[in-house]
Amino acid sequence: MAVTETIEDFYKQKFNWLPDNLSQDIGHFNVFRLEDCYRPEAKPIVYARRDFYKISMVRGKNIVHYADKSIEIEGCTLVFFNPTVPYTFEHHDNIRSGAFCIFRESFFTEMLRRNMHDLPMFMPNGTFTYSLNAQQEADVAQVFDKMLGEINSEYRFKYDLLRNYLTELIHYALKIQPQEVLYQHPDANSRITAIFTELLERQFPIETPSQRFNLRSAKDFADKLSVHVNHLNRAIRQTTGKTTTHHISQRLASEAKALLKHTTWNVSEISYCLGFEEPAHFNNFFKKLTNATPSSYRTV
Repeated sequence: MAVTETIEDFYKQKFNWLPDNLSQDIGHFNVFRLEDCYRPEAKPIVYARRDFYKISMVRGKNIVHYADKSIEIEGCTLVFFNPTVPYTFEHHDNIRSGAFCIFRESFFTEMLRRNMHDLPMFMPNGTFTYSLNAQQEADVAQVFDKMLGEINSEYRFKYDLLRNYLTELIHYALKIQPQEVLYQHPDANSRITAIFTELLERQFPIETPSQRFNLRSAKDFADKLSVHVNHLNRAIRQTTGKTTTHHISQRLASEAKALLKHTTWNVSEISYCLGFEEPAHFNNFFKKLTNATPSSYRTV
């Protein structure tokens, strides 16, 4: 698996230059037309985690490889990416049309009382693609046009406007699927579950064979949270309907699939970095959850 692509890497690979304001503490933001980024000498998009957020409006037929999932999108689609999940695009036609913006979390959160991780499109396993009809495409394109028009202006408060346009894109997507509301933690069980999920996700993605997944059991997480393991298990089951062990196992299996598909590491190396002492234990775990051995899954 490739190492994390930094925002500096993005500029060097796409444009062979770095903007002057990249190191400013206010949080970086920029916006581009998609067609301006496809130069003959440009490097292909690699499967990797990025250290910045990205929102894209893409047209045409594409496949998004996102964590261990591959999702085909067609027409016009609004796509949200966050730094915790590796991804890449695979184009299946000659259409190179759309727009995208990139930003660091501090750009969004500095002036707003909002946590990025509370938004469904940036949550682990949340909805990150939103198909747009003709009217929605026109609406979203208009927001990107306003961003593109503002980014090079001399207006003193342009970044406040750009932050508003960014927020508008996020809320537009939320309104497309109104059943996905911002999750509020109504009780202690929900708060414990949210913290458990954050601790679990913080250990991923695995980027080098020497990296290791350490919090592997319910007791490991309970100790980290300073609660009794029975209390943790009860809170997670009441909130999600599933056990703590189920959540850990599913996330391990998801990462195992990504490593098997997108790295050349051998099964023993993957077994080790996922916290298994013996490859045989990893084989049994993986087969139980997927009905396939790691080696056979890799060749599918």
